Amino acid sequence: MAFQEAYEVFINSHKQGRTGEDLRRLQEGHGHAEKLFLEQVWWPAIGHFDDLIPEYQVTDYKGGCRYLDFAWVRSPYRICIEIDGYGPHQRDVSRWQYADHLQRQNDLVLDDWIVIRFSYDEVKERPRVCERTLQQVQGKWFAHKPVKHNLKLVEKKIVQLMVSRGELVPGVVAEELKCSGRTARRWLAALTAKEIFAPASGNQRVRKYRFNPRGGIDRYLRLL
Repeated sequence: MAFQEAYEVFINSHKQGRTGEDLRRLQEGHGHAEKLFLEQVWWPAIGHFDDLIPEYQVTDYKGGCRYLDFAWVRSPYRICIEIDGYGPHQRDVSRWQYADHLQRQNDLVLDDWIVIRFSYDEVKERPRVCERTLQQVQGKWFAHKPVKHNLKLVEKKIVQLMVSRGELVPGVVAEELKCSGRTARRWLAALTAKEIFAPASGNQRVRKYRFNPRGGIDRYLRLL
């Protein structure tokens, strides 16, 4: 399923289950920045919307209601994901509004939430950095079972390259391993067949590779 189709199913399913202020908040609070995060960071990194809740309501220490951009809830952990902009509204907040903003995060931490924040600019301009952070979050708190693949030495070297670079093309692998482009493509294809790598670009012929988004960087580090 493509992102847009999955996104519409995701949002509509949450709208159907809400009324009153919860529904209004989802309709008005979930905007461009949040969708951009889902499209450029979450979807490439995770590949589905399971366990993710948009505009999640929490109760603060005063008994009032606040909303998180996203809650990633999978027992026993609750992860708050916030997308922070840097526009006129953020620059013009008063000292007390700023203090309240910090206290809001303190309340979440004291209530055993894990808080992860991304800036809108980074989501827009450097989504791969955000994606890597999200994969590290997944690996740290929602770790998969250990991978059972026994990798050859050359495959481990290629995985190490991927960890350091984030994406790989056959030419880089060929240069680093001192082999032909054809041999490099064969090794990359083998790691893709093992579901460790996945195509990042190219249809008929894959030109770029990345880690399989179903995993997580910590998962792949166990291969080394």
